[in-house]
Amino acid sequence: MIDQQPMVVPLTDTVVSLTDAAATKLRDLTKDETNPDIGLRVYVYSGGCSGYRYGMMLEDAPTPEDKILDAAGIKVYVDGQSVSLLQGAQIDYVDTLMGAGFTVNNPNAVSGCGCGSSFRTADDAGTAKSCAH
Repeated sequence: MIDQQPMVVPLTDTVVSLTDAAATKLRDLTKDETNPDIGLRVYVYSGGCSGYRYGMMLEDAPTPEDKILDAAGIKVYVDGQSVSLLQGAQIDYVDTLMGAGFTVNNPNAVSGCGCGSSFRTADDAGTAKSCAH
């Protein structure tokens, strides 16, 4: 059996980028971590009122199916199925009176929903549904 190693994505093939605010927040969240493989997992899954939803979490290590990107010194893990849906996306961290959190600015999204975490691409023929949280 061949041992599969995760593929490191060259910087010229940037899948996602991080704003300075997002990179700063992620560094703050992981500053006490001793695991050198800790990174941000970004993924897309079916669901939401517009067809797709974003997901993010801190991950201990990549899987063999992941593309690995070094964005502003932060390891970002993206599974192979999410790469095309996230190509060129930028992750930001916002802190406003209405709340704080990570947001995704995705050039592949042709429409979204008021909830801010659901989107539809031009290739998605599905119909948007009402927002349900």
